[in-house]
Amino acid sequence: MKLTTITQLTLDGVTQGNGGPTADDREGGFERGGWARGAGDDTTRDHIAATFQRADAFLFGRRTYDILLEFWGTIEDLKRHPIGVALNSRPKYVASRTLMEPEWASTAVFGDDLFAAVTELKASGDGELQVHGSSRLIQWLLEKDLVDEMELIIVPVVLGQGARLFADSGRDIAMNLVDSRSDSKGVMIQTYRPAGRPNYATF
Repeated sequence: MKLTTITQLTLDGVTQGNGGPTADDREGGFERGGWARGAGDDTTRDHIAATFQRADAFLFGRRTYDILLEFWGTIEDLKRHPIGVALNSRPKYVASRTLMEPEWASTAVFGDDLFAAVTELKASGDGELQVHGSSRLIQWLLEKDLVDEMELIIVPVVLGQGARLFADSGRDIAMNLVDSRSDSKGVMIQTYRPAGRPNYATF
């Protein structure tokens, strides 16, 4: 399976709290959440819905899994939305050492040997395994060379604080741009494929 990450982030790389002020308060006292609400036009919203619909399975970090379950897995109106239909009907995998009995149907937990579990899943056949949100999990997947494609949905705002997609210190990766578009509200959607290590200039 192709492993694709899909991430909403700001111009300064923040992923925290995109949906609302309390959607992701991991750092405590984060007051700049909700920056993605109302961002993007209908073409971007349609694109995001279509992205969920094309997935064959989903992989989440524990925090993202809990947030998505609270909305798309429990609210009846949202269950009928195209995103809700996709999330409720496809297999879901969670990277967690603490989740023992997941409430959401069709959910399996990847515990101690996450690398072996993801590698086996990627080798299991065709299709697309999508990772939404889950920035810490994405950092780990990049370190382990498990990401095949990255889609960045960049909202034109600078927050100046919050957890970011790319760690301050981590693996260096060259990226090939394979698709780029922007909507009428300035939201950019860029798709990249990892391409080994960057080339560094020498003098």
